Amino acid sequence: MKKSLTFCAALLCAPLAAPLQAGVPEALSAHILPGFAGFAQAAETLAGAAQADCTAGSLQDAWMHAFDQWNAVADIHIGPSETGALPVAFWPDSRGFTPKTLQRMISGEEEIGLDPVAYGDVSIAARGLYPLEFMLYDPEFAGYEKGSYSCTLVQTMTRDLARQAAALDAGWEGQFANVLRTAGQEGNATYMGEDEAVRALYTQILTGLEFTADTRLGRPLGTFERPRPTRAEAWRSGRSLRNVLLDSKGAYDMAAALADWELPKSKEALDRLFELAERVEDPSFQTVDDPSERLHVEILQQQVRALSDALELEIGLRLGIQPGFNSGDGD
Repeated sequence: MKKSLTFCAALLCAPLAAPLQAGVPEALSAHILPGFAGFAQAAETLAGAAQADCTAGSLQDAWMHAFDQWNAVADIHIGPSETGALPVAFWPDSRGFTPKTLQRMISGEEEIGLDPVAYGDVSIAARGLYPLEFMLYDPEFAGYEKGSYSCTLVQTMTRDLARQAAALDAGWEGQFANVLRTAGQEGNATYMGEDEAVRALYTQILTGLEFTADTRLGRPLGTFERPRPTRAEAWRSGRSLRNVLLDSKGAYDMAAALADWELPKSKEALDRLFELAERVEDPSFQTVDDPSERLHVEILQQQVRALSDALELEIGLRLGIQPGFNSGDGD
């Protein structure tokens, strides 16, 4: 093994911070704004590394770090992230547009792949973290050399990602954070009351956990008769399990910042999720066709839902939102 959680002690399994003071300002200052700032810095570091050495092996660590930073805020889809998150993380790609688009650009050495500014007009299938995973990890794409079209394309893609990350960071820090902070005040037409802003963030927490259970875990599980391992998120880089854990931790961290009371059941559920993850032998979920490994992943899926249930009980009820509320409705 168990390479699945070699990153655990250093990155994910540190003691969770106690919940901070309640409310939207605390969620912004403790989680959301640092999250987007951290991603912007990591994306800029990745772009700088690509300029120095564009080859796949030299960029994998920087790409991994950028993805780690993204995970903290990946499931937030309001404000600048409502449209800005998709070009950063276009997944799932059910029709395989990403490899098709990359193959076309490389085979034709399309000029737009050499221009970081114009690259913003490229299909989202070839922008962001996931096409970079193909370029850095997929044998069909990753064997390029310095000076090749693919080398310059990677430099262009990383610079485009850094621009996107900076735009998200600026959009949150410079504008939308204040929209949330001033909920209910005169002139705020987005949130007519502070409770609406709280509910908006709470919705992001539950929706993110729902996406993790149903899509990040549900897609590779498929059915017992027909598992779909290559539908796992980021399986080429072996970080499918890592994403499940980081995104779940991000949901908990935002919830803890939003609350001014302890969340013992939620913390226990998150801790248990990390414990159960130790049983998963393949962090890319590529062996879910094996019954015992499938069971471990199914149990992980159940635990993500248990975390969501705990947050509904410990936060939702206190906010007057009944368990079972549809997180997709936004009300």
